[in-house]
Amino acid sequence: MMTDQVVTIFAGGGGDAYADAQGLRLDYANRHGLIAGATGTGKTVTLQILAQGFSDAGVPVFLSDVKGDLSGLAKPGSTDHKLHGPFTERAATIGLDLTYAAAPVTFWDLWGQAGHPVRTTVSEMGPLLLSRLLELTDAQEGVLNIAFRVADEDGLALLDLKDLQALLVWVAENRKSLSSRYGNVSSASVGAIQRSLLTLETQGGANLFGEPALDLADLMRLAGDGRGMVNVLAADKLMASPRLYATFLMWLLSELFEQLPEVGDPDKPQLVFFFDEAHLLFDDAPKALIDKVEQVARLIRSKGVGVYFVTQNPEDIPEDILGQLGNRVQHALRAFTAKDRKALQQAAQNYRENPAFDIEDAIREVGVGEAVTSFLERKGIPGMAQRTLIRPPSSQLGPITGAERADVIRASDLAGKYEAQVDRQSAFEILTKRAADAAQAAEKAEAEEQEAEAATREYKAGRRYSGKTVSRSTSKPRSRRGDSVGEAFAKSFARSLGTRAGRSIVRGVLGGLFRGR
Repeated sequence: MMTDQVVTIFAGGGGDAYADAQGLRLDYANRHGLIAGATGTGKTVTLQILAQGFSDAGVPVFLSDVKGDLSGLAKPGSTDHKLHGPFTERAATIGLDLTYAAAPVTFWDLWGQAGHPVRTTVSEMGPLLLSRLLELTDAQEGVLNIAFRVADEDGLALLDLKDLQALLVWVAENRKSLSSRYGNVSSASVGAIQRSLLTLETQGGANLFGEPALDLADLMRLAGDGRGMVNVLAADKLMASPRLYATFLMWLLSELFEQLPEVGDPDKPQLVFFFDEAHLLFDDAPKALIDKVEQVARLIRSKGVGVYFVTQNPEDIPEDILGQLGNRVQHALRAFTAKDRKALQQAAQNYRENPAFDIEDAIREVGVGEAVTSFLERKGIPGMAQRTLIRPPSSQLGPITGAERADVIRASDLAGKYEAQVDRQSAFEILTKRAADAAQAAEKAEAEEQEAEAATREYKAGRRYSGKTVSRSTSKPRSRRGDSVGEAFAKSFARSLGTRAGRSIVRGVLGGLFRGR
């Protein structure tokens, strides 16, 4: 059932140039959104206000903190006029009764230093996103798909990077048999994937893969007072590897899409997901990945998830995806070049016209703390563009200290759940054991063959003429030497059979790496 409840995160005031109070309707918050604007125009503060507004409304939030500023959500804002005097003045201008309060925050970190460790498995990441992460060519991606297919068929769990590395070694050793079954598997492609994995490991990507993997339910928790938990991913260090950052967030979106049940159009979202520096997701992205993002953006709203892209310019977002973003906050764009002017004009065309002002001029002229906004109204109709003053945040503007962050992490109800990494039996252990068994069988076969060769030499030596006369008397027992030769022949024959069987065992074990034993 639809409601008129809104997230009161924006307010207008200060004269006829600004709109009345603006709010984002919760029942349309899963129709996604956009926060855009040049560097330094206030996008981060807008994101902070949105996140806390959703939390206060009982909606869990996930966001990435690319500069460290958003950790301030965990601490109330200060009443010190020297620090927040402009906020107090802004609140008075728009008639807002500003109350400072912290939001309930859970910190996450791929490295496990500035938050709880967050991991996934190689299998959950899948070949498409992993190929994007490793910057593979089409041919190399094809080989990686074959490797994943082999792992599925042979029951080889791919949990961490060493599992994938062990599988690729096996693929290289068996590329001929795999090529006849799945298509060409070249040693050059396998080598290129291995080198990319080494680069990823050097950049810290190994921290992303392993167990315990992230439980999505831990991102959708409510605090004891009913407010939604604000999950903050420490991404300042992660941004040094932008492709790893973008791929991880895309994986998280995909997992939400695949695992959450259909809920239709709820009164409010089950989760709101902010994708900061969203252009990194689309830079040089293959069409298959862009199609995947478009599919997720189009269908995930029925899972009760709202996705909000944060970027400098709307043109950073592919048009098919941009058209699905119903709630928009456009901070200032600067037009210093012809390309900038064209981008400004295109940004203005994304809004429903307002006869009270020229949208293109407004986007060019709004200052810090101002924006052109448009939110969905009843029946999902885009709201008319409004020039809006942004309300001050209730939580601290700027980062908290390291000690304060550590206190929040220790007090979290997730403390200790993800910190200790688990390394259960998976592809690496299974393939290592099979290789060891194969090597042991080969050594045994080689030893038996050497024994057989020695016995053969002994047999041939016994057949040579010694110069002695052999008695033909039937009354005397047969020479023991004849018995020794017979025994040697029998032993040689048995050993010969044993050697062939040993070779078959070796072939069976090595082949069993593919077929399973």
